[in-house]
Amino acid sequence: MINLRTSSEMDTIGRGGAIIAGLLSELPARVVPGVSTGAIDRFAEDFITSHEGAVPAFKGLYGFPGSVCISVNEEVVHGIPSYRRILSEGDVVSIDVGVRLEGWCSDSAWTFPVGEISEGARSLLEITERALVAAVEAAVPGHHVGDIGAAVVRVVEGTEYGIIRELVGHGVGRDVHEEPQIPNIGRPGHGPLLREGMVLAIEPMLSAGAPNIRTLDDGWTVVTADRALSAHFEHSVGITKDGPRVLTSAGRPAEVGSSTSGTA
Repeated sequence: MINLRTSSEMDTIGRGGAIIAGLLSELPARVVPGVSTGAIDRFAEDFITSHEGAVPAFKGLYGFPGSVCISVNEEVVHGIPSYRRILSEGDVVSIDVGVRLEGWCSDSAWTFPVGEISEGARSLLEITERALVAAVEAAVPGHHVGDIGAAVVRVVEGTEYGIIRELVGHGVGRDVHEEPQIPNIGRPGHGPLLREGMVLAIEPMLSAGAPNIRTLDDGWTVVTADRALSAHFEHSVGITKDGPRVLTSAGRPAEVGSSTSGTA
């Protein structure tokens, strides 16, 4: 079932989303060579819980052990934080954050450079973020879920990058994962109708190589099958009569290129 939310319910989701946006804006100073993903996870949990009533939505979800998902280089999603995993110059790190506040969930992800990264890695981040911006712009009443995926395809078409097809966005609200699924490929006018009140987690994921993926033996970490670099950007977005309302940007619109400058 696809749920429709009131404006006040979206406000609460947006308050949780503002916590995520605040956290993501703090992370560039901490996503640096020599730091462990475990230390980043600890900081993220402390930041989230410093806001009254807020808790990490991912901790314990389906048994996940971390407070946030931290995925490095070829890891697409669901990387498990560890004090043994140390970041190095030139890495790219996707950090996926969920917050539960007053019974409502918000979900966002951003990919950060670690120190100086290659031109190819920088381009991958820029194109993936551009795909997110285009996908968000397509999230208006009267469009369909397929219009969101088609917007991603239009940005990526003609580049060397592969769209990860086996992983999708989703509805978000009382639960982190709700209906409908939001594929990152699609055809305009196809799929569920977008209606005012829907809240969607839109999350393009690209690979610098082939789009195929596999899950590691830990049962969580999803990697590109050819071990190519990947990038992941996500916002929780409310569908309103006035257009898409980005609920995880503290009131700011998604901005192209902010990944490479270290802001979210």
